[in-house]
Amino acid sequence: MSIHDTINQFRTAMLDAGLAPPDVIEADGQLHRFHVHGDKPGTRNGYYVLHPDGRAAGMFGSWKTGLRSTWAADGKRMSEAERETFSRLIEAARLKAQAERRAEHEARAIEARAEWDAAAPADPAHPYLTRKGVGPHNLRQRGGLLIVPLFDAFGLLWNVQRIQADGGKRFKPGRAGGLFSPIGDFTNPTTILTCEGWATGATLHEESGHPVLCAMNAGSLLAVAKAARSAWAGAELVICADNDRFTEGNPGVTYATAAAKATGAKLIVPEFPEGVAGSDFNDLAMLRRKGGRHE
Repeated sequence: MSIHDTINQFRTAMLDAGLAPPDVIEADGQLHRFHVHGDKPGTRNGYYVLHPDGRAAGMFGSWKTGLRSTWAADGKRMSEAERETFSRLIEAARLKAQAERRAEHEARAIEARAEWDAAAPADPAHPYLTRKGVGPHNLRQRGGLLIVPLFDAFGLLWNVQRIQADGGKRFKPGRAGGLFSPIGDFTNPTTILTCEGWATGATLHEESGHPVLCAMNAGSLLAVAKAARSAWAGAELVICADNDRFTEGNPGVTYATAAAKATGAKLIVPEFPEGVAGSDFNDLAMLRRKGGRHE
């Protein structure tokens, strides 16, 4: 079999396994990492190694999804020795990639902490806070940007989110998974609320008095809920969903429900009158304050 045919068969095997291969596949017996379509920009979670000598064979997968598959030319089974050799190579590369990612996150965290330290307490009259009808709580500000701190369960600041006056939001590159912005007193709390978005969390805290952990998106609710359950095991945990009723699949409720089931938490969902806009508890509070009108 020619190298060209070997590569084409290997590429087909990757596609059949549900992994989009890179544009170029090198048949050199070395492990290669590549960006998987649909993953975050800049990540290289996909990997493959293709050995062409003798009996062509290889292995490929994704560290993000856990997919791992072997391939051998003409459908022949890979020997145990070949499989073990490939597996050792891939595991070593996985550990190296993990260390590189951790080092990158730590470097970005130093930058985020410096930005946080240089910022001043947020102006209560900031246009975003005024529009959302909430106080600044623990936010800080640099110029016209609100700075939202993102911590882990050990109280370490890893990243920040910047909110512009018009509500536009930007994250610094770096760690994002499992991070949250806390609002309120977490000294021996009896109840902890978790939600999606800082303004929603500020509203929930002001309305209930309970401390709130604000995840930055629906997909992070499960990780944040698990962190809360681990760090404050004695507290009642309540997931406060966004009701994305106008979005197919209602991701806000879908992710919140999954997080609640996985952690044994309670779940509450904001309900709106028929034909009225709004999706989260901040929208609901603003609607009530306007006497039922929602603009």
